[in-house]
Amino acid sequence: MTEPAVTIAAYYFPNYHVDPRNEQWHGEGWTEWELMKRATARFEGHQQPRVPLHGYQDEADPAVMAAKMAMATEHGVDAFLFDWYWYSDRPYLERPLESAFLRNATAYDMKFAVMWANHHWSNIHPWKSATPAVHLESGSVDARQFEAATDYLLERYFSHPAYLRIDDRPYLSIYDLPTLIEGLGGVGHAKAALDSLRKRAAQAGFPEIHLNAIAREQPVLPQDGVAIDGVAPLVSQLGFDSVTSYVWVHHHAMPTLLTPYADILAEAEEGWETFAGTYDQPYFPNVTVGWDPSPRTVQSDRYNPGLGYPHTNTISDATPEQFGRALEKVRAFAERTGVPLVTINAWNEWTEGSYLEPDTVHGYGHLEQIRRVFGTRR
Repeated sequence: MTEPAVTIAAYYFPNYHVDPRNEQWHGEGWTEWELMKRATARFEGHQQPRVPLHGYQDEADPAVMAAKMAMATEHGVDAFLFDWYWYSDRPYLERPLESAFLRNATAYDMKFAVMWANHHWSNIHPWKSATPAVHLESGSVDARQFEAATDYLLERYFSHPAYLRIDDRPYLSIYDLPTLIEGLGGVGHAKAALDSLRKRAAQAGFPEIHLNAIAREQPVLPQDGVAIDGVAPLVSQLGFDSVTSYVWVHHHAMPTLLTPYADILAEAEEGWETFAGTYDQPYFPNVTVGWDPSPRTVQSDRYNPGLGYPHTNTISDATPEQFGRALEKVRAFAERTGVPLVTINAWNEWTEGSYLEPDTVHGYGHLEQIRRVFGTRR
């Protein structure tokens, strides 16, 4: 097989290790594995619980992360796009990246980049029906906080030899444009902040940076900022270099409690073409493994999609074979359009039912499909 000239980058959600703020909210030793351990089937045909094949591991352990990186690179995943958080003037959930991944990056010849998940952090771990969604941390940053957060990125990550670059420029993705704009005081101020970041990057010795915007038509999380009308002109006005997606459900509805994977794949394939024609910037297509956030609901509550996230419709029949068909289609799109990056949701979004890591039902099946379709550089 001829390897396509495209980087396969999987989003990495780092909430499966002990963090002091999580302990403050949930108790000593808490990780999001607690939700997976308690997950149950909530309706007929519901595939729960989902159990990790290698157990409920501590991702901040360098040895555990090394095994993940070996698994990823052996199956054709070139990079992790770490969900990265900055709350109350300091990072959050950063230990798997800083204490584990970076120690192993050179040995496994694997890249990483940051997807700044600048949304609010809410009480959804789990969410109790009929209770308000409360913001535990605010994702809004003013100009001073924006500079502090991006200085942290410049100093800690961008210069690392394993940091992912597009055309030799460090890749930084930003999740929530409405919250970014709101915190900085408007579009003009947001543009000035991004321009300042580019200038500081140049002063730090980087020829340029590659700014990527996450697109979405509809919010999913209760803390997602309100969608903006006319987002394509806004992306251009702010000076972003490319656009991608985080997950299919940001764009495509799931009309039934068990929405077949094949149905939403058809919507996604059409969406890649639409987005490529909508934005002035290149659109990097996204493939989603699955969708089921039911572990983030209180398991004794009646499951009711009318309540909204995490009570939502789900993607059914999310098998390795269906995922492989999605990869075949996205490979064809990437080769035809020449995009350098494909994003996958996700390496380990266990509590949203979208993960490449092996479980006790499909084993390594989803990872094996990446290797089949895209090959491996190892």
